[in-house]
Amino acid sequence: MPARGSALARRLLAQPRAVLGLALLAALFLLAFAGPQLARWDWQQTDFTALREPPSAEHWFGTTASGRDVFALTLRGMQKSLLIGLSVAVLSTGLAALVGMVAGYAGGWADRVLMWAADLLLVLPAFLVLAVLDPALGSAWPLLVLVLAAFMWMVTARMVRQTTISLKEREFVLAARCMGVSPARVLARHVLPNLGSLLIIDGTLHVSVAVIAESGLSYFGFGVHPPDSSLGTVIAEGAAAATTFPWLFGFAAGLLVLLVLAVNLVGDGLRDALDPAGGGGVR
Repeated sequence: MPARGSALARRLLAQPRAVLGLALLAALFLLAFAGPQLARWDWQQTDFTALREPPSAEHWFGTTASGRDVFALTLRGMQKSLLIGLSVAVLSTGLAALVGMVAGYAGGWADRVLMWAADLLLVLPAFLVLAVLDPALGSAWPLLVLVLAAFMWMVTARMVRQTTISLKEREFVLAARCMGVSPARVLARHVLPNLGSLLIIDGTLHVSVAVIAESGLSYFGFGVHPPDSSLGTVIAEGAAAATTFPWLFGFAAGLLVLLVLAVNLVGDGLRDALDPAGGGGVR
């Protein structure tokens, strides 16, 4: 496993897009979590002497109409968006792996029930459901993570199911089953490792999808609620005055674009590094 991991790392670092994406993602994480330590103002502080002031030495990204520091607000928003995006990606990918493997390996009624649930969630309008549940969610962003994850696993689960159906007919899986190895152990030791490339790529891309979804929901008032902040709430608050006071909108929107770009570049690099045609596939 260490040798396989080091080989994957070498192939990943040989991809220029992946290197650029990793560097950009690392810089954004550093800015989000270390930047507030360098800021002159806390995201909750208000400067009543500077209302809608442009960027300056005192307020690096300017101030809002209420005198809050846009730099501090934007970094707080990026922290929350990153946490939500990563949490949703981990949960949705884990759920997709579990459901897909169980459905593909067990077959029969378990397969039919699980895939019926996946099809049902696929046809439900996720935005409408989230809008209806929003009053119940309140300001508890972990509940938002759970709801977002609940609508992001179905397509991947179907892919995992098809791969599991193929894998369970392979010699090494048949041998384990003939030796009396339990289904849970077969899935954990023989099936899951062979799904690694699919799940890694899927989890990476789900980060950007979750960040965009959260930002869009927050923009329309259905995601993170004030007084807390996310990139979506910062963009929503500054959108109305974007042409007159562009600093209220531009910095958060630019960081959102860079974040999604970085994650997609890493995802593309992982896909190329794990591509069986390039020697990165599982054997």
